[in-house]
Parts: sequence; structure tokens; C-alpha cells
Amino acid sequence: MPISAMASITGRLRKLQRLALSVLLLSSACHVRAASDDEAWQMLQKAAVAAHALSYQGIFVCQSGQQSKPVQIRHLFNGQFEFSRNVVLDGSPREVLSQGGDVVIYNPKNEKIVIEKRRGQNMFPAILPTDLEAIKASYVLRVGETERVADRQAQILFLDGKDKLRYSYKFWLDTEYGLLLKSVMVNSQNEVIDSIAFNQLGLINNVDLDWFKPNIDSKKHYVMEDEPSAVTDNHASPHWKLKDLPVGYVKVDQMMRSVRGKSLPVTHLIFSDGLASVSLFIEPIESGVKPRLGHKVVGNTSFYSSVTGYLQVTVLGEVPEATVAQIANAVLFVK
Repeated sequence: MPISAMASITGRLRKLQRLALSVLLLSSACHVRAASDDEAWQMLQKAAVAAHALSYQGIFVCQSGQQSKPVQIRHLFNGQFEFSRNVVLDGSPREVLSQGGDVVIYNPKNEKIVIEKRRGQNMFPAILPTDLEAIKASYVLRVGETERVADRQAQILFLDGKDKLRYSYKFWLDTEYGLLLKSVMVNSQNEVIDSIAFNQLGLINNVDLDWFKPNIDSKKHYVMEDEPSAVTDNHASPHWKLKDLPVGYVKVDQMMRSVRGKSLPVTHLIFSDGLASVSLFIEPIESGVKPRLGHKVVGNTSFYSSVTGYLQVTVLGEVPEATVAQIANAVLFVK
């Protein structure tokens, strides 16, 4: 065989070898990437569980816009039930006590202590759902570097919204226990619009519940202000229907609420993409009452008010303005 032909064949073989090596490396990289993705979701899952299953105490700081407030937290899981007590350290000594899904707020107002009851509120660091499937459909998770937060080593995870209908998040997870140490919410311009972070944190073993009570001036008059009564109601309305909800958002609850100062009940619907939640309120416009129209953004919360037929529509949530507008416009009046 001529030397030139042999050289040509050898060259082609080398090209094939390089191509095969490239394919193997690409295959290996894809495999590592998939494993890395799985590990990232497992870390996030661990953080979701740790916030409920660990007993801890510390101080975290909430930063929204120009407002900042430190909060002291003590959380206990005794193997069966959760107990948590949050105390706002600046200004009035506002306290939030929770047991499972029941939340009680003690708020001093003048010479009285107003007691408010709430349900189903996720408080830091328990802001992640334990079921992450819905989040996986709307967000992309990627792993960052490690940093120290509250004198503990933390793994950074980025949770990026797949579109502009939801904010993105940056989480710092304790590398030892998995607990969420810091959470930052960013908009589409990558601007921080909300952050919560521990600056002190430690695990506890004490199961004594003497601490689980408000430490507010007992000389003041206590006034109970229950959350407006609500009744679950998933029946289709003859007056309105929903169409074209934002991608990824599904209805998770619907109820009828009796609201102080209103003669007619208000329909309250809650939508979620697994992490962000949006409230939609629909009510008849009462005679002599001027309808509300317009939109605004305050901190990380967007508000949108519109009218369809004789119905007042109000939407609010910790989501971009486009999301609340689309949900408001999804309400169609049925003649």
C-alpha cells in the first residue's frame, strides 16, 4: 500500500478515535451532570424536611426593601409535634407562636394585646414544601459554591424560574444538617428584593415547653381577633369562570370568606407553582362603593385590581406583576 494511502487511513483513524473519545467524554459529562442535578434536589429535599424535624434556636434578619427586622426563633420537634416561637426584637415585642399549621400572633396595640389566629403559613426556615415535584416543573436548580453563614458552612443552591412569571431564589443550606440558613429572592434583573438569613444558630435538645408561651405585658387587655371565617367551597360559580392561568400555577384552595365591613361573602382562591403562592379575591361590587382599579408593587409583593361585569377582582402575591395581572385577567364574567 502506498505510504500516502496509509497516511490517509491513519489520519482517518485518528479522527475517529478523537470523535469516539469526545463522545465518551460528553456521555460521561452528561452522566455527572444528571447525578449532580439529583444530588442538588436531594439537598433541597433535606432542607425542606430539616426545617420541621430539627430542634434549633437562633436569630435571623428579614430584609425587604429598606426595612430590616431581627427575629428570635426557637423551634422544637419532639418526635411527634412541632412547636415554634418567633419574637420580633426591634420595635413592639410582636410574637408569633405556631404548633403545626396553627399560628397565633400576639401584637401590642396601645393598651391592649391583639391576638390573631392564622392557618397554613410557612415561616422561615420552613419555606420549602416537602413535595418538590411542582417546583421541578417551574424552576431549574443548580449548585453554587460554599460560604459561611451564621458561622456555619453552607452550600449555595440557585433556583431559577423557567420564565418571568416567578422570581428566582438563592439558598444557603447547612452542609451538616441541611437546614436553610439564608434565602434570597431576586427579580428578572437579578436584583435582590427580599432576603432572610440567620446570624446566630444552634441546635437544642431541651424538650421543656415552658418557653412556648408569649412574653408580653400581662397587665394589658387581651383582645381576640380571629381570622375571618372561611368555608371550603369548590363549586363552580354561575357568575364567573377562570381561563388561561399562568403556566405552572394551579389552584390549591378555594373558600368563601366573611369579611368585616362587607355585607356579602368574598370568594378566595389560592394558586401556587409549588413555592410561590398567589391569592385571588372575587366579590360583588356593592352599591355606592367605588371599584378599585390599578396595580402596584410593594417590596416583593405585587397587587392588581380590576373589574369584570359587576365583580371586583383583587390579586396579590410574592410574584412578578405580570403574574398577578394574568390571574386577574383570567377571571371572566358570566352573564
